[in-house]
Amino acid sequence: MNKLYIGNVSAEASEEDFETVFEQWKIPHSGPFLVKTGYAFVDCPDEKAAMKAIDILSGKVELHGKLIEVDYSVPKRLRSCKLQIRNIPPHMQWEVLDGMLAQYGTVESCEQVNTDTETAVVNVRYAAKDQARLSMEKLNGSMMENYALKVSYIPDETAVQEGPSAGGRRGFNARGPPRSGSPGLGARPKVQSDIPLRMLVPTQFVGAIIGKEGATIRNITKQTHSKIDIHRKENAGAAEKPITIHSTPEGCSSACTTIMEIMQKEAVDTKFTEEIPLKILAHNNFVGRLIGKEGRNLKKIEQDTGCKITISPLQDLTLYNPERTITLKGSIEACTRAEEEVMKKIRESYDSDMAAMNLQSNLIPGLNLNALGLFPGGGPGMGPSMPSVPPPGAHGGCPSFGCSPYGGEGPFWASMLSASSQPLAGQPESETVHLFIPALAVGAIIGKQGQHIKQLSHFAGASIKIAPAEGLDPKQRMVIIVGPPEAQFKAQCRLFGKLKEENFFGPKEEVKLEAHIKVPSFAAGRVIGKGGKTVNELQNLTCAEVVVPRDQTPDENDQVIVKISGHFFACQLAQRKIQEILAQVRRQQQPKPSSGAQTPIPRRK
Repeated sequence: MNKLYIGNVSAEASEEDFETVFEQWKIPHSGPFLVKTGYAFVDCPDEKAAMKAIDILSGKVELHGKLIEVDYSVPKRLRSCKLQIRNIPPHMQWEVLDGMLAQYGTVESCEQVNTDTETAVVNVRYAAKDQARLSMEKLNGSMMENYALKVSYIPDETAVQEGPSAGGRRGFNARGPPRSGSPGLGARPKVQSDIPLRMLVPTQFVGAIIGKEGATIRNITKQTHSKIDIHRKENAGAAEKPITIHSTPEGCSSACTTIMEIMQKEAVDTKFTEEIPLKILAHNNFVGRLIGKEGRNLKKIEQDTGCKITISPLQDLTLYNPERTITLKGSIEACTRAEEEVMKKIRESYDSDMAAMNLQSNLIPGLNLNALGLFPGGGPGMGPSMPSVPPPGAHGGCPSFGCSPYGGEGPFWASMLSASSQPLAGQPESETVHLFIPALAVGAIIGKQGQHIKQLSHFAGASIKIAPAEGLDPKQRMVIIVGPPEAQFKAQCRLFGKLKEENFFGPKEEVKLEAHIKVPSFAAGRVIGKGGKTVNELQNLTCAEVVVPRDQTPDENDQVIVKISGHFFACQLAQRKIQEILAQVRRQQQPKPSSGAQTPIPRRK
């Protein structure tokens, strides 16, 4: 990426002329100038020298009566999804930049490049070639806060791998995972895939953290190799502002320590006498495991670090603000050690959840985990598919912990909601599922004055009701969920997750529930299959237990119950497969065209 193309070169220009220009501006180069008619090439020793040459010379230096143009030399085959954006205003907030880039497509990574210039530089990778091209066309030369952005292609080695020779048919990925040394694994920087550190700071210290013209925050970013977003424009008038730090665990801790030191110094300078605790924001999904059984994990961290730790109550949560505030009180050294231990537990929980989800998601072809907004995500969740303006009540609106933390794009249930599971009218049919939960969990599901179940219903787009207590099993209650497949998926996953969060299942215990769906009595045989073949295959494929009780008496609608038991993904896959069977049955029940209908004209051979 250090090879330069020099355009608009006069026919009179020579290698010596270029040597003189580069020497005059103190720009190093690592090889001779290759001068052609109208253009030239040269290698720079590193990316910093290449950027310096582009910034100083391109369109600014005249050689034999012509203003030369300098840019990266990128072969056409490597001009794909990667861009470098330079001359970004130094005070520009990351969330503003992310929102701007997201207008033109899905940003897979956005990595800051360290430079000696006052303005910022980022390397961006889009998900598709046309998105990168559109972004370049729209942004190159556009003005932002009186700075003209400069956008260039940079070599995208993965473009070669994604060509026809990669082994897959068009529209299909090559089989098998990428090799350990393939560019696909290195395409997204670690800073994007690690779960970020989120902290709350008193609003009066935000100015000191940013520094004059952003100098302080830039120094922290460079020293800790991190990306730091200060959400100062959100929640106007709030006493505290969120800060999001993206880096390695070490980088996050280092940046956090520096910010605490700045706040302590500012407190002394302004004679601020109140204690300044470290406040960490963490998604509620992780807090139960952070606390541990009977609070053991939290007590151990307090004992090991000498830090007092408290966690905000569950009542503070809303659907749009799933974060809890973890308050650490003690010296800066104690808070730093406690932060490391707290975030270690949170990252372990995140990695465990992601591993479990990835293991199961391959059972559901085309399932887009990114679209669900069901669990907190790290890097992908910071993606641009998030709305640029967060819903009211979100802590600073950080996309990684908003309503849809995964980010990502594409149709939900891309292949599972195929024609076989769609009604003839084209819209997904509403389904009814009876999910059985522990009776003791009913209060947690309903929430204070019914707020939680209302929010859940609104989020999922489904009707969710708790049936009255009745029947032989007092330990279970039935939740009636009515809605199309996507709504079912969202609602059921939230319910599974809520039971885990509220510790109705142990930390190492998988949440397994029983779901009932009703099928027409004449279709029950199709679900079972000849000699139980279909239901056995269904159980082997989904890892769920599927039972169609024999000798059932059909209800008033001539329907019988199919019982499905298992963890979330197993239950979902079993439900989808059964609905697929029912769709096939319904199609076969459709009246065939009458004999008077026009017969199709055979194609010519």
